Amino acid sequence: MLLARALRAAAAALRPPLRHPPRRLLSSSSSSSSPRALLPPPGAAPPLARSLWQLGGGGWRTALLRPRRGSAGGVSCGCGGLHTEGDKAFAQFLSDEIKEEKKIQKHKSLPKVSGGWELEVHGTEAKLVRKVAGEKITVTFNINNSIPPSVEDETQEEQKPDEQEPDLTSTPNFVVEVIKDDTKQTLVLDCHYPEDEVGHEGEEESDIFTIREVSFQPTGESDWKDTNYTLNTDSLDWALYDHLMDFLADRGVDNTFADELIELSTALEHQEYIKFLEDLKSFVKCQ
Repeated sequence: MLLARALRAAAAALRPPLRHPPRRLLSSSSSSSSPRALLPPPGAAPPLARSLWQLGGGGWRTALLRPRRGSAGGVSCGCGGLHTEGDKAFAQFLSDEIKEEKKIQKHKSLPKVSGGWELEVHGTEAKLVRKVAGEKITVTFNINNSIPPSVEDETQEEQKPDEQEPDLTSTPNFVVEVIKDDTKQTLVLDCHYPEDEVGHEGEEESDIFTIREVSFQPTGESDWKDTNYTLNTDSLDWALYDHLMDFLADRGVDNTFADELIELSTALEHQEYIKFLEDLKSFVKCQ
């Protein structure tokens, strides 16, 4: 028997193993295993990416890439420009600032200068003209950069809350031109207000303006020649300087005139400042 068992075991080892049939993906009732069985059943929703594209009519991706009008906190007014919440706050601040400036405005119209001076204003430039006995005297000044920087002796912490800020005063440089009818030359005197002299009304002998330069220029020409000699008064003899100051005073350019010119210039500067704020507000609001 042992020999028979050994022979049967050897025969079983030499017999090839049985192969199991592959598992079918579909039920036994399906006739084939075609890829059609892997598709979703009828009526099921299509994939997400495709459904978004179809819902957008093919333009969903384009809509995402197109920037929205007035984005990043912007507010559109229909003018095509950028308007932000910061612009809105800026415009409101300017409106309040304009109201406050108009409240403290001393002169609604420009003050006149005594002595028969005629005023001509072209933007920030003003010209005073006076004719006396065959002479034409012209005083020209510009209010740009005419307010000197304020010097604060006290810090903001030390300043009392009830104290009012000092009024801004415009002290522009001005040029005096003296033209005689029978000459082809114009005497030009460049004048300015020294910072240490402005506001000293109690000192009668002190001049509130000074002459810096004196020269002759061709009459009727707007462009002055740099080749003409210019006299600087820093190293000038005091007697000659006093005669020049008396020459101007005889023609109406004295301390009284200088005081009134400051008042006129300050009013013009404030007027132009308010106009600038109004233009800035209109620019920010785009209206």
